[in-house]
Amino acid sequence: MTEALALQLKILPTNPGVYQYYDKEGKILYVGKAKNLKKRVLSYFTKNHEYGKTKVLVKKIDSIKHIVVATETDALLLENNLIKKYKPRYNVLLKDDKSYPWICIKNERFPRVFQTRRMIKDGSEYFGPYTSVKTVRTLLDLIKGLYPLRTCNYDLSQEKINAGKYKVCLEYHLGNCKGPCEGYQTIQSYDEEIRAIREILKGNFKDSLLQFKTQMKEHAVAMEFEDAQKVKEKIEILENYQAKSTIVNPKISNVDVFSIVSDESFGYINYLQLSLGSIVRSHTMEIKKKLDETDKDLLELAITEIHQRFKTNSKELYVPFEVELGGKFKITIPKLGDKKRILDLSLRNAKYYRQERFKQIKLTDPDKHVNRIMSQMQKDLRLSEEPRHIECFDNSNIQGTHPVAACVVFKNGKPSKKEYRHFNIKTVVGPDDFASMEEVVYRRYKRLVEEKQPLPQLIVIDGGKGQLSSALKSLDALNLRGKIAIIGIAKRLEEIYYPGDSIPLYLDKKSESLKIIQHLRNEAHRFGITFHRNKRSNSALNSELETIAGIGEKTIVELLKKFKSVKRIATASREEIAAVIGDSRAKKIYENFHKK
Repeated sequence: MTEALALQLKILPTNPGVYQYYDKEGKILYVGKAKNLKKRVLSYFTKNHEYGKTKVLVKKIDSIKHIVVATETDALLLENNLIKKYKPRYNVLLKDDKSYPWICIKNERFPRVFQTRRMIKDGSEYFGPYTSVKTVRTLLDLIKGLYPLRTCNYDLSQEKINAGKYKVCLEYHLGNCKGPCEGYQTIQSYDEEIRAIREILKGNFKDSLLQFKTQMKEHAVAMEFEDAQKVKEKIEILENYQAKSTIVNPKISNVDVFSIVSDESFGYINYLQLSLGSIVRSHTMEIKKKLDETDKDLLELAITEIHQRFKTNSKELYVPFEVELGGKFKITIPKLGDKKRILDLSLRNAKYYRQERFKQIKLTDPDKHVNRIMSQMQKDLRLSEEPRHIECFDNSNIQGTHPVAACVVFKNGKPSKKEYRHFNIKTVVGPDDFASMEEVVYRRYKRLVEEKQPLPQLIVIDGGKGQLSSALKSLDALNLRGKIAIIGIAKRLEEIYYPGDSIPLYLDKKSESLKIIQHLRNEAHRFGITFHRNKRSNSALNSELETIAGIGEKTIVELLKKFKSVKRIATASREEIAAVIGDSRAKKIYENFHKK
């Protein structure tokens, strides 16, 4: 296995999707679907394959591509489309239009609605494809139960109906058809039912559900409880059924879909090609910015390049915003429905590609990864230099007792735990967060200045404007104001405050800069709480020794020299304690710690 292939395996997502294997010449070998892309693809390289062809396939794999989708059903349909298009050597060959069933509304007078595996271009409407014949039959049974339609293939022209050429069949007498062949049902009434059926097949069940519920109530009022139960079961099936896939819509044909995500250095453009309502190609392009180009600039450049590379002849484009391409294409900016879902799918693939590139850089070039994050933090937090060294302060004085503070240190975006520091509050009486913050910040940087140690590029204060102002007093006293950037982060809405600015900054909740600041704040809180808890525990135990009648300070010192901590004294046997301070005092201490 090559290093490049091993890296591709490491950064695969765990989402549903379709994977494609390629050989050294770039020829596609195999297309497969997966509920979990990473787990499925890794299984090819970790299992011992008994089947000879699979062993040969794995040996030939040189690179892997994948497309992320929303559900397993989408993956199944997309796999089918790609196998038909590329006909990979190691896939079972699929014949066009024979794989999955469709529901057809026939282009004729008094249209029939039926299942088919063939799409004939005669003006008929096709819905699907569906991955399960059972699903198709369920839908057709529902439609038949709600809207009795004809099943015969007669030519029901008005002239032949008027001439009395046809007679109603058994379906009419069973209540499954309203007899349009003899004129018992008008074309207007029939077409209204077809319109309702069309809405059901599109996934809009509102009108049909309302009609079902009305029927159920009518049966219940008439005390026809068996019929009411049957209608209720149909309602439940309709409510739980999802009629459409986000992958395939037969009305969308010969369309190219483009989306973009970007950061300060790169733009990532995803391209989906749709043919006959199916996705047949997915490609993501990475473009390095040179002059701080806009997303519009990058997207226009990418569309031109991709059209030349893939020689696509699509005349309609789905894009997230207006682009200028010289009037060559019909530009659509989807806002809702199937078109918007396809655009969202493209955007999701662009985002996953960007995440995978970050993972790849993190694994292969950690320095580049750190440089990118530091540069992004500098930009997001409006700093004059990259925050390679960050320190964060937090106070802990639960219930007003034993006030302490913590300082945690991050280097290059990661914790440097050996540099963490605890502070016992010395000059402040009682619970006073502002005064405590002022004390610890002063003590920390007075020491760094005296010892000529490097100062951080950024100080983060856990708290709002009050704590930030207190920390600033200490920087002023040390003549460090303006030499170190300082911000405060409030817990409730993650507001970031700057000195002298009453309006907070809000970072994107998913930004890496905010995640690092949150990590700093959480580490400081954890580190401070642990120290505070230990201090309270030791204090409580020490106080307990001092309250035992007949036990003085000298005795306590002797015990601590021997047992090192009060916890060990509490768990020691009477004989062990007596060996240090004698049996009389040992009895008092032992009974104190072991009383029920």
